[in-house]
Amino acid sequence: MAAVRLSSRSGLPSLLIYLGIGIALGQDGLGGVDFSNAELTQLLGYAALVVILAEGGLGTKWKEIRPALPRAALLSTLGVAVSVGVTAAGAHYLAGLDWRQALLIGAVVSSTDAAAVFSVLRSVPLPSRLTGVLEAESGFNDAPVVILVVAFSTAGPVEHWYVLIGEIALELAIGAAVGLAVGWIGAYGMRHVALPASGLYPIAVMAIAVSAYAAGALAHGSGFLAVYLAAMILGNAKLPHSAATRGFAEGLGWIGQIGMFVLLGLLVTPHNLLDDIVPALLIGLILTVVARPLSVFLGLLPFRVPWREEALLSWAGLRGAVPIVLATIPMVGHVPGSERVFNIVFVLVVVYTLVQGPTLPWLARRLRLGEGEEAADLGIESAPLERLRGHLLSTSIGATSRMHGVEVGELRMPSGAAVTLVVRDGKSFVPTPTTVLRRGDELLVVATDQVRDAAERRLQAVSLGGKLAGWLGTVAEAPVEAVRRHGRRKAPATTGGRKAPRD
Repeated sequence: MAAVRLSSRSGLPSLLIYLGIGIALGQDGLGGVDFSNAELTQLLGYAALVVILAEGGLGTKWKEIRPALPRAALLSTLGVAVSVGVTAAGAHYLAGLDWRQALLIGAVVSSTDAAAVFSVLRSVPLPSRLTGVLEAESGFNDAPVVILVVAFSTAGPVEHWYVLIGEIALELAIGAAVGLAVGWIGAYGMRHVALPASGLYPIAVMAIAVSAYAAGALAHGSGFLAVYLAAMILGNAKLPHSAATRGFAEGLGWIGQIGMFVLLGLLVTPHNLLDDIVPALLIGLILTVVARPLSVFLGLLPFRVPWREEALLSWAGLRGAVPIVLATIPMVGHVPGSERVFNIVFVLVVVYTLVQGPTLPWLARRLRLGEGEEAADLGIESAPLERLRGHLLSTSIGATSRMHGVEVGELRMPSGAAVTLVVRDGKSFVPTPTTVLRRGDELLVVATDQVRDAAERRLQAVSLGGKLAGWLGTVAEAPVEAVRRHGRRKAPATTGGRKAPRD
């Protein structure tokens, strides 16, 4: 927890601090712990990655990622192939590695790290068209990279390229089908099965997401793609206690990141890194300056993306613990030279994370892509009411929301919805139609099933467009795709940990 605070105050990526803790505990550090179990590291790293992808999927907004799907799909397939080829060629011809080692390094470092991307996007305000591409790419590209790394780690010659392409396409298709199916079935069940306690909903959602990974892997598909898609469906399904679920998943994601990074720091032996620093810096330079920009350019060529956005996407291809975890695959397979591959990847990730992470916000400002994107993102939490067949919507008025200065009556809520409580400066009161709303206010809105979505859209519209929203053409998009509405839920509504009154 202290490391999280230190990283947020210092601007250093938290990855480096966690790795530093692991190194300090290791055999070359103060702790003197001798740990060299690459197989256990790979196993726990996969487990952490599943949790991280689930957390990222739950926080991904469908309305932002839907337009980005074609771009993300090309970046995670064609872009990965270009990056692997260019990086491997540079590692072979410039760094002097043999082709198997070069291809392994090219495949390992061509995957953007989901944990790093999700973490940075929380603090860097970018247009939704860019965040959608980065989030989807980081969720999708682990699958083809894992297949390539496993293929390059097998004994004997590498299979023909068209066989690899066929395997990648098949595993992606199976993983996508399994993830969508498990996510849809899980969301349907969560809306119909009443759980006896609100604290069980976050556990159930995470269990469904992890089950998607298991089902995808058992079906010989991409479990990583399955868990991300399943979590994304669950996160956009307007499930009960969704805010608590996201908070629970975020906590698990932090545990996964911290544990994975510390374990990787324990696995590395610092005195063995000295001979691989120069090759790592050279390969990282090729990846960052040549391979990643070229993969972005070719992957986005059909979409005519402005050069500013291409430049930012090129620099935002962040690496983190995932490449280091993938570098343990050849170690477990006892591939000749695998320890050198691991050391090069470790140094590359540490150095270029230190360079790219802190400079990304500055680059976004220089390219004028981060201005004005903080505006009003209205978080709304819903709790079903059993007998009333209604919902409690709670929201707060942010610093950039245009709901500031609007009277309650001027919200013009649809019939069947009303603002019933306002919390201001720690004190709550029942508002009148002439009550003027202020920044920092928290509102409690009661809405029936029939107008629940309309009430949410109205709050979004006023937050974005002010009191004249609708009259001047300001319309907020629905926060998620339309879903079925069910009023007959048998779970007792909860408010602040206590049962809501039935009458």
